[in-house]
Amino acid sequence: MKKLIAISIVPSMLALAAVAGEVPPICGVLPDVLKAADGTRIATREQWERIRRPELLKLFQTREYGIRPVERPADLAFTPLGEDRIMVDGRALRKRVTISCTGPEGPFSFSATAFIPKASAPVGAFILICNRNPDENIDPERKVKSEFWPVEEIVARGYAAVSFWNGDVARDDRVGCMTTGVFRAWCRAGARTSQSWGALSAWAWGASRVLDWLETIPQVDARHVAVVGHSRGGKTALLAGVTDQRFAMACVNDSGCSGAKLNHVILPKSEPISRITKVFPHWFCLDYAACSDRETELDFDQHEMVAMMAPRAVAIASASKDLWAGPQGEFLSAVHASPVWELYGLKGLVAEDGFPAAGQACQKGRISYHLREGKHNLVLEDWQRYMDFADRVFAEMR
Repeated sequence: MKKLIAISIVPSMLALAAVAGEVPPICGVLPDVLKAADGTRIATREQWERIRRPELLKLFQTREYGIRPVERPADLAFTPLGEDRIMVDGRALRKRVTISCTGPEGPFSFSATAFIPKASAPVGAFILICNRNPDENIDPERKVKSEFWPVEEIVARGYAAVSFWNGDVARDDRVGCMTTGVFRAWCRAGARTSQSWGALSAWAWGASRVLDWLETIPQVDARHVAVVGHSRGGKTALLAGVTDQRFAMACVNDSGCSGAKLNHVILPKSEPISRITKVFPHWFCLDYAACSDRETELDFDQHEMVAMMAPRAVAIASASKDLWAGPQGEFLSAVHASPVWELYGLKGLVAEDGFPAAGQACQKGRISYHLREGKHNLVLEDWQRYMDFADRVFAEMR
């Protein structure tokens, strides 16, 4: 039997829509993505860009992810890390770089790798925020190959495959995170406030610095770059796409709580805010812990993060057995974010049959959603869905 879910849509449409599959109802009052804090109804793209998007960005920065002390540093530099090499059976140029800058507390640097396919014109790119062992997942020598970063397949599709390890930017360690990496360079020890940035924001900041580097490479079309992440990296990819509008697309893989998953639904087997802020307090600003056990009472939710990608593209993915990430909640964020694309004359999520079955994808609008059969992971099937989506939307953006 189909279940009803409340959806936030433009006034000309019904307030309720029937969707197939195991989709639970909205609980509490879901924040209206098109209603400004002062009650103004957002009806145009100009109002969205001038009023609603800026206030939402500030809200998420102050209450969830934290406020950054810096965006692009004035002395940002890119130093080649070794010689460029022809690799991937002669089909790609490998470039490595050290990205460096100096903060008020000292110097900071991290590395990135790009495999750029040989082509007659600049190519688009996918930047992977790697949150796993870099030696096993983003090996620049390609002696160890992983579906987590399938360079050969990405290059064969005509895209540059780019990666960096999040641990080089900020340690994923609740004890040492705030005294190492970019935090040591930009934040005085012991000076963290309740709204200071957390690791998710720092890793997203790192993705933007990699994009800064790609803008200097003639073989890369920096106007068509997607940022990709899985799990905590998926949360990071969404945040990177929202805070840096140069990204044409964000691929948000199995991101769950505080990523793409909607909080205003009851999913007993998925991670709650109380747990994530207790186990990973360094990911967020300290104030976010106040949202614990209040999911259905909150006056903001993750569909508003997804909406801030408009009119660009966002691809949200779930796995059928990944109940911890809450696939239905990830789908619902896509549903409730969609009205913002309508302001631009575009479609957000197009899901005629509702919540898809495992193995299916909804990719007709500017929001892609696919449900992969299997567990919590980023595999070749996910990458193929992302590249299929990019093939179309990047062409539309030209």
